[in-house]
Amino acid sequence: MWSRQIPFRVDIAGIIEIMGSSLYSRMDTPIRELIQNAYDAILRRRCRDLQFRGRIDICQDADAGTLTFSDDGVGLTADEAEQYLGTLGIGMTGLLKGRQPTAAKAIVAGDGEGLVGQFGIGLFSAFMLADFLRVESRSDDSGEGVCWEAGPGSEIRLSSTSRSQPGTSVTLHLKPQFRMWCESVESLEAAIREFADFLPVPIHVNDRAARANVINAPWFEPTPESESLEMALADYFNEAPLDVIPIRMEHPLSIAGALYVSPQRTPGFADESTVAVTVRRMVISRRVRDLLPAWGTFFRGILELEDGTPVASREDLVRDENFRALRRTLEEHLYQHLEGLAEQPGSRLESIVTWHRYHFAGASLSEARLRQLMRKVYRFQTSCGPMLLDDILNRSAADPLYESEAETVVWYNADRRQERYLDDLFSRINVPCVHAVRSFEESLLAAMLADQDNGAELRQATPSAPNFSRTVLGMTDPEDLSAVWQDYFSCVEARVMTASLAAGPPVAAFLNDRYELARTFDELRREGDIPTGFQRLIDAHFRQAPVGRNEVVLNRAHRLVQNALRGGISSPLASVLRVLVMNTLTAAGATRSAKAAAVQAEDLDWIADALRGPGA
Repeated sequence: MWSRQIPFRVDIAGIIEIMGSSLYSRMDTPIRELIQNAYDAILRRRCRDLQFRGRIDICQDADAGTLTFSDDGVGLTADEAEQYLGTLGIGMTGLLKGRQPTAAKAIVAGDGEGLVGQFGIGLFSAFMLADFLRVESRSDDSGEGVCWEAGPGSEIRLSSTSRSQPGTSVTLHLKPQFRMWCESVESLEAAIREFADFLPVPIHVNDRAARANVINAPWFEPTPESESLEMALADYFNEAPLDVIPIRMEHPLSIAGALYVSPQRTPGFADESTVAVTVRRMVISRRVRDLLPAWGTFFRGILELEDGTPVASREDLVRDENFRALRRTLEEHLYQHLEGLAEQPGSRLESIVTWHRYHFAGASLSEARLRQLMRKVYRFQTSCGPMLLDDILNRSAADPLYESEAETVVWYNADRRQERYLDDLFSRINVPCVHAVRSFEESLLAAMLADQDNGAELRQATPSAPNFSRTVLGMTDPEDLSAVWQDYFSCVEARVMTASLAAGPPVAAFLNDRYELARTFDELRREGDIPTGFQRLIDAHFRQAPVGRNEVVLNRAHRLVQNALRGGISSPLASVLRVLVMNTLTAAGATRSAKAAAVQAEDLDWIADALRGPGA
């Protein structure tokens, strides 16, 4: 038995490889990390000198193959450089923020307020781009500068330097494949804008007078002017906002910035809501997901979240309790904003909902509070034109002569092919028929009526629906045809009945969209175009709800129908009637089978012969 203690060893080259392949997703990450270190050093010096402002300089030297980051911040003593620059996982900012033991934190002055870094790995990320680092620094409290040099191995060289001014310079001796960072000003400035555009410290490239970062943005101001805010968002996101939502709060969480309604129509309802996020003005990501509610995929914007916790790579936020609290807070703020818009005259919200119509309809299926908003602004297409739900209900009182229980009956049509025909039918009774021709609108209409809990019934506009024949068609005495006539019309594959209609054409057809869908799938199955797994889903779907059939009503009050039925199936008028039935079904959008087409051709020949007469 034996035991011994050994030191913990770190393979620097291996750690750098892990950073590049797993921790960081971008090769410009070291630029962000070194800017953050410089920014934190400047903030620490500001804590000591409230008049101090500071600046960051980044200089390219293409001849030497170097990229140098300089700041005039608090700087490092020789002891600090030895203890913190060479220890992976311990950084001064992390100490100040309480990520290390109290004894270690006591060595460093300050409280860490407003600092960005915290993990102690930023400097080491520079080895992703460089094979040699040189750090020169001088502390504001020291009369001597220190030089820290390291390559990809485990040895670090410390020496004194004659640096006269407080601050730090980090020089990267770039690897050949990354020389673009010391040669291309455009690439470097693009990286600065990507990560540090809003840092409240000027960043200068190659000693130019003009700073490379914006610093000030209207959405970070306490009371931004609405027009300048809208223009700034339009410029930053390269699209014109439909509506702008400034956000500034300190309780229960600190949130500043602005969201806006994007003019881009998101495909379907599966797109994820995204937003750009900064933490202490450093951009964490331009596409943080899950922070906005799932129903708000049309929102974009940028938010400063002091309470957000960056992940180790600082490319996203940790999904912790703070993140969930931020999400809840933002959702409530968005709801309150939209509800306020809904109360304004000439509601701006109605224009937004009209633009993002189908997204709002789909999202409202699972969001009761959103449905309450839609009641005020979402206009269903109806036979009487676009209407709000309350207007539909006001004009859908049930006929007390035929309805003993329902006080309100809302009729709807689920088939686009029947819109014009049903518009004509419902115009006679001054009752709207809702054209819910997209499945989610049918579901939305049902959910909004269920929210009402006032006994309103939703019925499909088809003769098989209770009292449709009486109240809408003015139909009386409906009955099925005799067996002989049923057999005669079997080729049309529809239920054919007769009734007396108060007015109207000799034949009326009503499609069952599920029947038409089932026929389409049957045809595809015969052709072998449906995968087995998909076919099982189809079969299960139609088992849960019967398919039904298309329906045809022959108007017994029409003279053509009267004479045809009186003459029997052998008369030419029977063929005329069958052609009318087929044409009416086709006009409504039904699929005509090959058998039906052949029968129609025979009927037309028979009619032609009958009209020509004997001997013609």
